[in-house]
Amino acid sequence: MKIILIRHGETAWNAERRLQGHLDIPLNAEGERQARLLAGALAAEPIDLIVSSDLQRARQTAQAVATLRGMPLQIEPGLRERCYGGFEGLLYSEIEQRFPAEFAAWQARDVDAILPTGKNCGESFRQFYARATTAILGLAQAHAGQTIAMVAHGGVLECAYRMALDLPLETPRDFKVFNASINRFHLEEGRLVLDSWGEVAHLQPAVLDELN
Repeated sequence: MKIILIRHGETAWNAERRLQGHLDIPLNAEGERQARLLAGALAAEPIDLIVSSDLQRARQTAQAVATLRGMPLQIEPGLRERCYGGFEGLLYSEIEQRFPAEFAAWQARDVDAILPTGKNCGESFRQFYARATTAILGLAQAHAGQTIAMVAHGGVLECAYRMALDLPLETPRDFKVFNASINRFHLEEGRLVLDSWGEVAHLQPAVLDELN
């Protein structure tokens, strides 16, 4: 079983470092271009199933891949980005000003820190990690022997990377997660194994690294 894990294309909020979380932001023009290039890069690859987060930035990216291949698109809400509660919709600088204690805990990688409530109720990183990895493994186990393309978010890709490399949740994120990047895993005895990370040769110019 093979998993092609893809981050959605760029949004306007990615470009200005505004936190999205569960807020439903569409791709910008660059993100749409990236999605087209991604679809072309995957056109000749054997893929049995295409699955996306239910947020539109992921759905738009996945739909470009599905449309070019003439395949249906399956939606999996478990692949959503982490919910950041009251942080959502704010620039990083605004989060630090409005919620200094919560911002400090977030930056210090307190994986059980409670986020302030906003339009949505925030998740701790531990809660989010459990949700995202359960969704990925559940899809993989339900489609044993197949190749699945999953289109999700920076945080979801981070969770998969940490699981595959057995990285503690508290360690800093010292690896990049690029928009519209291709990241390859396989399942071995029920565990994720990383095959390649951060394939972006199909994208020009260089893609934007951002958290969500």
